[in-house]
Amino acid sequence: MITVLLLLHLFVTIALIGTILIQRSEGGGLGIGGSQGMGSFMSGRGTATLLTRSTAVLGTVFMVLSLTLAVMNRGASSGVGHDILAAPPAAAPAPAPAPAP
Repeated sequence: MITVLLLLHLFVTIALIGTILIQRSEGGGLGIGGSQGMGSFMSGRGTATLLTRSTAVLGTVFMVLSLTLAVMNRGASSGVGHDILAAPPAAAPAPAPAPAP
């Protein structure tokens, strides 16, 4: 389940980055040009509204997925002070056999 959520989170992140990079910094819609280059597909205002709403929806989904993953992984570590970068604990040596009488 966590793997599926992580993959979904990755796709939402990539889509959110793409949506943000398409927008102009002035808020004028697509960064590739004005409505003249777009023809009659969408007006400049309609494109800006679409991108703004898409950014808001993707941002909300991103935050919900982040919180869900954090809550699901909260109890995953059984040891206190568990460090994922630490080396695995060494195996305890086998006890020596008892001497024969």
